[in-house]
Amino acid sequence: MEKFHNFEKNLSVLEKADREDRVNEFIVSGIIAKFMIQFELSWKLLKELLKYEGNIEAASGSPRQILKAAYQTYDFLHEDIWLDMLEERNRTAHIYDGRAAERLVERIIVEYIPEFQNLREHLLRYYGERVKEI
Repeated sequence: MEKFHNFEKNLSVLEKADREDRVNEFIVSGIIAKFMIQFELSWKLLKELLKYEGNIEAASGSPRQILKAAYQTYDFLHEDIWLDMLEERNRTAHIYDGRAAERLVERIIVEYIPEFQNLREHLLRYYGERVKEI
């Protein structure tokens, strides 16, 4: 599955965020941009997997509905974190304050990257190599 490949590839870059110079605002902006891409790749991957599972809610284009349906299907997801990520994604376009950006990067590193890793690990465990073909 191209979606899973793209998800893994972007995550492998985002996972390096904690080793970057977070004083540099270009680095901070890059981490936030990678997070936004990762979130998009993630919910769209979940949408494809829900379709594969025959979930009719997967026909919806709404990230919130997809996340809620995914939470019902995949008990390893932390719904509150995913909904927080959705809200952050929606607010990110309006971040002009450097401190707010720094706080978001901290959340990305401490909470969001581990949740993306959780998704990757559980999907590989749940579907095995099939996840790459779905």
